[in-house]
Amino acid sequence: MNIVNSTKKYYVGYSIVWSVIFFAHAIVLFTGFGLSLSISLKDALISNGLYFILGLSLWYPTKFLVFEKSTTFKVVTNHSAAAIVSTLIWVFSTTYLVNTWSNDNAEFEKFLRGSIPWRMGLGLIYYTILVTINYLLIYYQNFHETLTKESKLNALVKETELKTLKYQINPHFIFNSLNSISSLTMLDPKKAQTMTIKLSEYLRSTLSSNEKQMIYFRDEINNIRNYLAIEKVRFEDKFEFVEKVNAECSEIKVPSMILQPLFENAIKFGVYEATEKILLELSCEQTNNFLKIVVKNEFDESIQNKKGEGIGLTNIRNRLSLIYGRDDLFKTESKEQIFTATIYIPLFSS
Repeated sequence: MNIVNSTKKYYVGYSIVWSVIFFAHAIVLFTGFGLSLSISLKDALISNGLYFILGLSLWYPTKFLVFEKSTTFKVVTNHSAAAIVSTLIWVFSTTYLVNTWSNDNAEFEKFLRGSIPWRMGLGLIYYTILVTINYLLIYYQNFHETLTKESKLNALVKETELKTLKYQINPHFIFNSLNSISSLTMLDPKKAQTMTIKLSEYLRSTLSSNEKQMIYFRDEINNIRNYLAIEKVRFEDKFEFVEKVNAECSEIKVPSMILQPLFENAIKFGVYEATEKILLELSCEQTNNFLKIVVKNEFDESIQNKKGEGIGLTNIRNRLSLIYGRDDLFKTESKEQIFTATIYIPLFSS
């Protein structure tokens, strides 16, 4: 459906413009040429009424004579020929109908013959203006459709990138868990069974919301609790988890699985190599139009990995950037054997 046929505003505007032209035409004939008011109105009504109808039909040659599909010479030549033919038809139809409606008034008939040159010029001007407007409408329509398609494509690409980043999280953790279960089957079958059950519960809860990009923070915390319950089977009392979460944070939506890479990082670099109990701390509060989420973990500086930000942390940074369009929502700091990761969630997006 083209923009003309699908937009009522076009017809309303088109009718208003021709109404203005009709009154202007009648006034010029009445005051400028000294014709009677009756004849001036008849002339204006017939001439502009005919071009009102003719103008609507000009949409179709304009639509099919586009510069992208034809040479400029062909477009200009065809429109020139169409302008001349349509103007001739319009002028002679107008003069015949006006003269007939005016009861073959001899004096007015003489005026009509003398007005043919300027009517021809007026017809060519009408044609040029209408065709130009039609081309502008066509290019606007094409531009709008292009923007819409690009917007949909960008949204699809963004969604695909987000899903790819999100799907990078679970496999890494699952492989580690399965390796641990495999080892425990020989060392401690009961622990292996417990870990298998907890892993099953964890996967059930995460897979049920796998297609959701955003979840309530309370659900994200539950996922972390389930995740740490699995790690507790592996490491027993090697770490302690402390929550300092304000109640107001629970009902705010955050990107799903956004915290797990932080706790995987804490387990890998804090708990795994530690000889003493490690403290893992999660805190959350609302501050300055942001939901501020902080994850801290102790680590042994002598064995801390020095290679910089890993895949999991980069994953978080990229997801936040894609979702919120900002690159300043994730910060990390290592100080006094405490690794601190801070996530800022804009509250207006929740």
